Amino acid sequence: MLILASQSASRTAMLSAAGVPFTAEPAHADEAAVKEAMAGQHPRDIADALAQLKAMKVSARHPGHLVLGSDSLAVLDDGTILDKPASREEAFDHLTRMSGKRHDLVSAAVIAENGQPVWRVVDKAKMYVRALSPAFIDAYLDAEWPAIAGCVGCYRIEGPGAQLFARVEGSQFTVLGMPLLPVLDYLRTRKVLPA
Repeated sequence: MLILASQSASRTAMLSAAGVPFTAEPAHADEAAVKEAMAGQHPRDIADALAQLKAMKVSARHPGHLVLGSDSLAVLDDGTILDKPASREEAFDHLTRMSGKRHDLVSAAVIAENGQPVWRVVDKAKMYVRALSPAFIDAYLDAEWPAIAGCVGCYRIEGPGAQLFARVEGSQFTVLGMPLLPVLDYLRTRKVLPA
């Protein structure tokens, strides 16, 4: 059985809806330390490192099991990586900075076995945020805060967050936080899922 190194609601919902047998266990990884150590590196590499850290931490506790770690980053057009907002005020700032612009959502998945990575994938979606008025952002945060405190980019696109966008290019699964289709393909090769 697969172990998901996360208790993310969207990732658990994706795997459940796809019919994947799994259990979930949080990794309790120090994401801030990784981001600090990798400052200035490509966001793709940072997302991959974070996913790997989560997978390996949980894998070390469960020899013989496949462990899936995943992470996503919102990257502004100037290369700034937005962390999950720590406050409503910070969420307002993030949304203001994204307003009328494109940002990339980089999502990585790593599968570890016996404490070592055995498979990985990184995908990117292009997120085009429409011009947002301060009044709209306030009303949006009235409805969505603090539920989006754990969301990079300050949105749940499967809910009211869809209203932030003019256009999205890329996999819906990647936007939700994990490049699911390649994960499913690998799980079939490992006989976790039927071919």
